[in-house]
Amino acid sequence: ALATLKHMNVEYQRLELKNDIQSKVQMDMSQQQREYFLHQQIKTIQEELGGVSHDEEIEEMKAKAQEKHWDEKVAKHFEKEIAKLQRMNPQVAEYSIQRNYLELFLDLPWNEFSKDKFDLKRAKKILDRDHYGLDDVKKRIIEYLAVLKLRNDMKSPILCLYGPPGVGKTSLGKSIAEALGREYVRISLGGLRDEAEIRGHRKTYIGAMPGRIIQSLKKAGTSNPVFVLDEID
Repeated sequence: ALATLKHMNVEYQRLELKNDIQSKVQMDMSQQQREYFLHQQIKTIQEELGGVSHDEEIEEMKAKAQEKHWDEKVAKHFEKEIAKLQRMNPQVAEYSIQRNYLELFLDLPWNEFSKDKFDLKRAKKILDRDHYGLDDVKKRIIEYLAVLKLRNDMKSPILCLYGPPGVGKTSLGKSIAEALGREYVRISLGGLRDEAEIRGHRKTYIGAMPGRIIQSLKKAGTSNPVFVLDEID
């Protein structure tokens, strides 16, 4: 009788454990179903109010990606990141960071270049029109453009302009851009204390922002603008 009681006790404990596991699984399942049901309701309400649902947003991003002139490596990275977005719960804070990252990714001018105009006479006319005097500086810029035209490889494309305030350093950059037929971008580095403002924050942080250089490239709309880093002192 004791052995039977012991055996029944073990069976009872097994049954109790089995029921406990089943009820936990049932609870998890119903929680998942509850969340899914609520998400479907949110989606329907957004569509009724004229907003765009998250699924539509992702489809729009994918359609936009089809028009981009990027290489296979970048395309693979985009697919990986958008798959990550699809798996995320839209209610969590990381969702908006990931979405902002992908939106910026799509706004950047991938392999979009403006065609250079190496007409030195036209460049001289533009420089003379915009700047009185500064003959040595203008001569140096024309020489520089002439070398670029001959080499045709755009290596070492940095010019350093220095001098007191108000002599025309910044506006010379604008004239060079017009002479070359390129977009013009200027960012002022005066008073910057945080390098994250220039290069951007890591996208793992809440409120992560792209850097000033990336934002300026997005604004320019081409990958080869004349980029002025102003007040670098």
